[in-house]
Amino acid sequence: MATTDRSVDVGREPPPPHQVGEAVAVPGGSAPGRFARNLRTVGMVWRRELIRFRRSPARIVSGLAQPVLFLFVLGAGIEPLVGDRAAGGVDFQEYMFPGVIAMSVLFSSLFSAISIVWDREFGFLREMLVAPVSRTGLVVGKAVGSGTVAVAQGLILLVAAPLVGVSLTPGEVVALVALLVLLAFSLNAFGIVIASRMQRMESFQMVMSLVINPMLFLSGAIFPLEGLPTWLAVATRLNPATYGVDPIRRVVLDRAAPLTWGDWVVPIALEVAIVAALGVVMLAIAVRSFRRAE
Repeated sequence: MATTDRSVDVGREPPPPHQVGEAVAVPGGSAPGRFARNLRTVGMVWRRELIRFRRSPARIVSGLAQPVLFLFVLGAGIEPLVGDRAAGGVDFQEYMFPGVIAMSVLFSSLFSAISIVWDREFGFLREMLVAPVSRTGLVVGKAVGSGTVAVAQGLILLVAAPLVGVSLTPGEVVALVALLVLLAFSLNAFGIVIASRMQRMESFQMVMSLVINPMLFLSGAIFPLEGLPTWLAVATRLNPATYGVDPIRRVVLDRAAPLTWGDWVVPIALEVAIVAALGVVMLAIAVRSFRRAE
């Protein structure tokens, strides 16, 4: 009987290949499982960015020094020269205040991507890329983490609002936070695209210096966009940062002149859509760049 049982066992047909695959499938391989893993990856990278920010007090101070310098030194120096003529009846320092907040987010968002170049130089990026996690989760986590830091730095500047005569309602603060989050996310994705193609921190800093200054000065953060020469007006309308700065100013200062295309006032909803589209496109490019073999 034992011999017969063994012969029967040996003679059994192996299960079909698809059944073997199903038997050894890793739990959580379904779409909900992948989503949960991606969410954990995003949370891990997000926490890492916050820890790095908390452990770098010099970064906090330097991130606030330049906007404060622009607002209280440059603004106070230019205001006696232009008065309230340049901003449609709005005090010049008051006009600069929302632009300075946007500038803080812009600088922090773009320069935060330098940590990617740092991780590449010291080998940590390779360890992250060979880990069994999604590249999309890594990129989104980086964008969300750096965006959180950038928005926090921008919101710190709200304490200066009473000093320049700006008062905000709770509803305006909520709208401001939402616009800053969108701007920070899009600019972070843009910075990640640039950092993904850089091998040295020195190269990244040089490229960013060439990118940030035109984006800043052509965005309307420092000076109004009315009455400009034709070539300069066209350049400001082609600058994606313009559509991030203008809705912030329109929320903070309802008296400020809105952005126009000719005689047509650009709706805030369209500006938000432009910034969101930029973020989505840059994020897709960043994910594709990270999927390449290192």
